[in-house]
Amino acid sequence: MNGAGGAARRVIPIRNAAAPAGLQRRRLAWQAGFFVLFVLAPVFDLFRYDLNAGHAWLLGMEWRLGLDDFIAGRIGAGEAASNVLLRLFLPLLAGAALFLGVARRWGRLYCGWLCPHFSVVETINTLMLRASGKPSLWEKEILPPWQPDGRPRRTDRRWWLLVVPAAVAFALCWAVVLLTYLLPPAEVYGNLWRAAPTRNQALFIGAATVVLSLEFLFARHLFCRYACAVGLFQSLIWIGNRDAMVVGFQRARGAACNDCLPDRQAACDMVCPMRLNPRNIKRHMFTCTQCGQCLSACAESQATNPDGPLLHWVAADAARRNEAGFRPGNRLADERDN
Repeated sequence: MNGAGGAARRVIPIRNAAAPAGLQRRRLAWQAGFFVLFVLAPVFDLFRYDLNAGHAWLLGMEWRLGLDDFIAGRIGAGEAASNVLLRLFLPLLAGAALFLGVARRWGRLYCGWLCPHFSVVETINTLMLRASGKPSLWEKEILPPWQPDGRPRRTDRRWWLLVVPAAVAFALCWAVVLLTYLLPPAEVYGNLWRAAPTRNQALFIGAATVVLSLEFLFARHLFCRYACAVGLFQSLIWIGNRDAMVVGFQRARGAACNDCLPDRQAACDMVCPMRLNPRNIKRHMFTCTQCGQCLSACAESQATNPDGPLLHWVAADAARRNEAGFRPGNRLADERDN
């Protein structure tokens, strides 16, 4: 492969990489656990809405708004309005406040550490990278063929044999699980086990599988960046908080990026699943998911550097100072290639 000689000139041994490796293992465990919760929540009535019964389930209990009593004339309009306020709007507002409070301080933490869609994004990205050298079909150029530790990364077109089946399998899984949030899971899974879903069930699963397959194959991170309302609201509230946690770059040591990888490539740029430059200013990191892959890659690439990695999570005053390093005219102004 092109550049293989560069690997011979400088292969960086993995040393003191336990911390970043541990970070990604913990993140993978959180993602896997939440994906399992996403699949099993309807099964155990932890959270779902039953179209057949006309009410929701929450933590194994029926969750009704009390409107049946109003329709039957057993309660008045005032009590019905109070029920809707207490049982619907206040819980939703409390949940939204908690969610946005976390986002204000830590950014799109949900996206990078919990979201079951983002775990699919990263999985398909990895498979495509192994098949083509690009994490998505829309990447303009093949990424430099290096791993963060300096070893050459090899591609093999045979991985394409897994890309499409994986995308379709994830899409089918999502379609079935989404249906169980609307209909009794025992009915849905029972019908599938007997290969006898109802017409509406088959239409829903078939249409959702096709749409999600196309999204997983062609628009994964593009959906996360431009179309996901959950991610957008997290980003909006995070970007307005100058003290929020952000990836900080030690710009005074920027020259160390010159030999981060062979051929003057930066490991952190290669690994970002949202295709961001982690050394950029915060407003250009609007869709950062706080996955920490850039931090892990930097730590691996700088494993032999006694000064350690150049990327760290920073917050409060450190986050403000990190942003100040990008003032126009500053001699440490950002240069992508340093």
